[in-house]
Amino acid sequence: MTRIALTDRSGKWFDEDKATRFDNKTDWNGSDHVSLSAGEHCTHILYRTASKRWVLNEYSRWEGVQETYTEISDQEAAEWFMVNEFENEEIPEDLLPLLKSHIDNLEV
Repeated sequence: MTRIALTDRSGKWFDEDKATRFDNKTDWNGSDHVSLSAGEHCTHILYRTASKRWVLNEYSRWEGVQETYTEISDQEAAEWFMVNEFENEEIPEDLLPLLKSHIDNLEV
C-alpha cells in the first residue's frame, strides 16, 4: 500500500496502489513537452481513488516548488479531461454528462 496524504492539512489520504491514474497530455513546443492543463515546467496527474473521489497531483520541475495533492470535484475532473483533450472513450463514463453540460455552457 502506498498511502499519499493530501497537502491541504485535512488529514485525508488515498492509496495510490488502489487508485486509477490519468496523466496529463502534453504538446511539443519545439523544445519541451508542455502540459495542456498545467503549462510549462509543471505536470498534473489525476487520480480516481478507490472511494471514487478525485485527487489532483501537481508538481513542478522548478526547485523549491512544493508538490501538491488536492481533492477536486467531479465537475473539475470533467473539465480537466476536456482541457487535456482526452477522447470520450478514455473518460470515466460517469463524468460524460458533466462534460457535455460544461461544453454546452461554453457556447456564446
